[in-house]
Amino acid sequence: MLEPAATKIGMPMEEFIRLYDAEGPFELIDGERLPKMPNVAGHDETTRTAFVALFQFTREHQLGEVMTESPFVLSYTSNWVTGSRQPDVMFYKAERINAYREATPDYKLKPYILVPDLVVEVVSPNDDLTDLDEKVDRYLLDGVLAVWVFDPQRRKVFIHVLTLREPFTKQTTTLKPGETLNGGEIIPGFEIPVATILE
Repeated sequence: MLEPAATKIGMPMEEFIRLYDAEGPFELIDGERLPKMPNVAGHDETTRTAFVALFQFTREHQLGEVMTESPFVLSYTSNWVTGSRQPDVMFYKAERINAYREATPDYKLKPYILVPDLVVEVVSPNDDLTDLDEKVDRYLLDGVLAVWVFDPQRRKVFIHVLTLREPFTKQTTTLKPGETLNGGEIIPGFEIPVATILE
């Protein structure tokens, strides 16, 4: 008896770019397009604070590239997008982004096909925390080294990392105003007071 053909999840890169341009930002999760909703003003201010602090430090010390509201895609062939994510802020270490750009001469014509080293998500008042936790898990399973979640409503910063040995488990550290967030091994030397982020 013939087995039913497996459905190929995703879309061609050209279709991804066309839809993104025509219909607005979206994430591609398990074959489903999920539109990105407009942010509230507080969300934008917190995102901007994170972006500016990371951008200035990493640019000054030539540690890598910081982007905001940019998608990255998961692709296992040269032209097939199997998934996409759009963090509020993302960071690539210099050696990884430089190698990618050198190996991808037309990289400016498409979203990054490269998983970031660090992503930042800012919690909005209407965000579902269970959905956000699932999003953090997806980032870590994609290969992101650390996920920083800034939660202005609860006045906390959550740092999520995946242990690099089996069993792979998510470890979470919680910071509050009065404490300092640092870049650890991903962005050595970077520090910012939690209170500055959550103002």
